[in-house]
Amino acid sequence: MPRINLLPWREDERRERKIKFLVALGAASIAAVVVAAVAYLWMGSMVDAQQRRNENLRAEIRQLDKQIEEINDLESAKQKFIARMEIIEKLQRSRPQIVHLFDELVRALPDGVYLTSVKQTDHRLKFEGVAQSSTRVSAFMRNIDASEVLKNPELEVVETSKGKVLGSSFTLYADEVAPAAVDDASTSAPRKVMANRGSAK
Repeated sequence: MPRINLLPWREDERRERKIKFLVALGAASIAAVVVAAVAYLWMGSMVDAQQRRNENLRAEIRQLDKQIEEINDLESAKQKFIARMEIIEKLQRSRPQIVHLFDELVRALPDGVYLTSVKQTDHRLKFEGVAQSSTRVSAFMRNIDASEVLKNPELEVVETSKGKVLGSSFTLYADEVAPAAVDDASTSAPRKVMANRGSAK
């Protein structure tokens, strides 16, 4: 019976399997490298896209911050403008009130009473003057009390001078009525007549 040597065939088959394994391993390695490269590029493109979106968002935020700052500046300018307008309106309202105040003050002064100083702090008035007698100071206070522009007369001091000029120096306080109150009083009731003007002798 003849003998057949199978070793070379088995060796060839083993070598062929080894080659196929190496080829498969190389193909798998190449495929893995390609997949990894594609994944890296894809992730890089996603990161770049996100960075671009973030930069756009930051630019929009900076633009919004600038607009908010401009709005705040406009609001501040608006408040300053409103404050100026209120001051101007207050001054315009007070101009005729000052004229009305001095006109009323002339009406309230009895004969024989002379003012040497008039000072105003807000709505508080301080009168300093000289009267021929203390009764004329009382008449001046009654006229103030009957006035629609002045109210709450308060006498601080009366000093009778003993020099060549006879008379009484006095210091008197009164409150100025607000313009709105004057308008209400003038529309709701007739004007009061100044009392005791020139009646005290």
